Amino acid sequence: MNHKNYTFLFISLFFLSACAKELVGVNVTIIDQRTALENQVLGTYENIGKDMMLLASVRSIDETGKLKEVDPIPRHKKEAIRARQRMEFNKDDIENFKLIGCAGENNDGFLSFFEIDKTRKEPQFELFVKAIIKEENNDRRTIMKRIVMISENLNENDLPDVQKIFASLNRDNAKKGEKIQLEDGIWDVKK
Repeated sequence: MNHKNYTFLFISLFFLSACAKELVGVNVTIIDQRTALENQVLGTYENIGKDMMLLASVRSIDETGKLKEVDPIPRHKKEAIRARQRMEFNKDDIENFKLIGCAGENNDGFLSFFEIDKTRKEPQFELFVKAIIKEENNDRRTIMKRIVMISENLNENDLPDVQKIFASLNRDNAKKGEKIQLEDGIWDVKK
């Protein structure tokens, strides 16, 4: 073997030995792992949102050019779609209420009212906040019941579990400074 072959062999062995060692250390940390029930609840919730969007955009014409009548929507599905629509409509108000501290996410998946200076000084504002919170909670309850109704693995006895899942998701999605109720019932501020 000549000098060039030894050099090539040496360089090849050097790179092969380097490859045998760890080149890059990778640590994998699972931050959040949802349960099958949480994934099912989220999927069903998203489907209600898709139904809402489809309902708003569906219209068809028959072969003569006349508008076709839309198939009737089952009552419970219609109620859930309307609830999602109201939730979208009220979203800005709810976010503002949380921001100023007169609403917080409780550990049952619903909003709770908190008296603040503004609600004490402005009775009309307090009535408005309470009305929107009541509507939001009714809509959330409708959505949760619909999820239980259309999920093959759930029944009415599972509603408290669905509520806990919503409460957990609401806590996770809360913004810094918003009031959240922990699972043990203690109220805290999201950090």
